Amino acid sequence: MSFEQLQLKNQLCHRLYMASNSIARTYRTLLTEINLTYPQYVVMMALWEEDKISIAALIEKTAIDGSALTQILKKMADKALLTVIKDESDKRKRHIQLTTQGLSLKHQAAGIPKQIQCKFNSIDSAQAEQLMHLLDLVVHDLNNEEVDSLDINEQRT
Repeated sequence: MSFEQLQLKNQLCHRLYMASNSIARTYRTLLTEINLTYPQYVVMMALWEEDKISIAALIEKTAIDGSALTQILKKMADKALLTVIKDESDKRKRHIQLTTQGLSLKHQAAGIPKQIQCKFNSIDSAQAEQLMHLLDLVVHDLNNEEVDSLDINEQRT
């Protein structure tokens, strides 16, 4: 038996892993200049889209785990990029708001997406759009797998 199914060259997951690592390395070079990690950059992009949002909304927007996000927000608050504000009507809720420094960082980061896009020499814009769609499907399918299996189990009983 040759176990072809176990060869790395036949693994979609390994290609995604390698691509993710390559992208992280590429971003690291650019983000070091503005003193951000990639997860911090993702948070900043979400806040540049919509400032003063709840932590729950930020988790949904960024898909960053809640406990990891808490650590990221603490480090970013220490850098004076954002503040964590208690909700006046519900003390359990917190909102995240950019500081002036966090808002001004947007101008320094504005060229990063174009610099990253330029690194994709072998992919045109239509292929990039198709790849984003395919990755959205992968994320959707994997995130809904548990829900789907629960539905199947409920149908069996």
